[in-house]
Amino acid sequence: MAAGAINTTAGSDWGKADFEAIYNCPDPRRYFTTLQPLDYQIPHHGQAVFRAVAETLQRCRADRAPLDVVDLCCSYGVNAALLNHRLSLGDLYDRYTAHGTGVPQTRQLAREDGTFFATRRRPGAARVIGIDAAEHAVDYAQKVGLLDHGFAENLEHDEPSAALRRALAGTDLITVTGGVGYITARTFARLFDCVSSPPWVAAFVLRTVSYRPVSDLLARAGLVTEKCTTRTFRQRRFADDGERQAAFTALAGHGLSIAGKEDDGFYHAELYLSRPAADAAAVPLTELLPG
Repeated sequence: MAAGAINTTAGSDWGKADFEAIYNCPDPRRYFTTLQPLDYQIPHHGQAVFRAVAETLQRCRADRAPLDVVDLCCSYGVNAALLNHRLSLGDLYDRYTAHGTGVPQTRQLAREDGTFFATRRRPGAARVIGIDAAEHAVDYAQKVGLLDHGFAENLEHDEPSAALRRALAGTDLITVTGGVGYITARTFARLFDCVSSPPWVAAFVLRTVSYRPVSDLLARAGLVTEKCTTRTFRQRRFADDGERQAAFTALAGHGLSIAGKEDDGFYHAELYLSRPAADAAAVPLTELLPG
């Protein structure tokens, strides 16, 4: 498949286009050059929310500094870059689409990225563990310093390795911006088997996908799940008419209207935050979220 091409004939179970070819490249350039024309923006929304959640959680757990954050479906470490560095998603698009996919070579780009991110790191940055089945993406994110630990493991299919179990023990926060649907409650169950105490979970979930199986699992672990009811968050534009129609069909199946949301040509995600009941009572979701 040519660089930037999208396979829309073999998508996910809920009709999404297949971007598999861009998720496991040696470096992030093909990922960004493919997604930029679709105005992929959910990590931008995640940046504001995850920073606000992390700051609130840090106040709740003042003895835990820095926080241990686990980013699910971490790909090339985009969420970690935006959480821990003085950067915007636009900065990353500019960086990785400027020269196409030909130059510089991946090894040189990785060296340059190591310096680029190190000089923009925010004070009090969280420790980030990234988990993704795409081994090249995880390796790149770890190599350039975005991930403190990276694990190319598929928890839908396999139990976590001994090393991952050790790394997960002190988890404070789990984040995910687009993976739910590809990963299910099975992945979350395996994660929660490894933690010493229930972490917070902040998840952006497409409206075409039900979060109920995951929130039910988290409830059994002692967490209360709240949904942001004041807005939804654009993920990206539909790749083509087939993807749009599949999304509309899925939404109708959930009894959801597209008016004012997906009828604008974008996938829309909802934000869910799961916390222990005492934490949820202490800081209401409406006060926690950025304006």
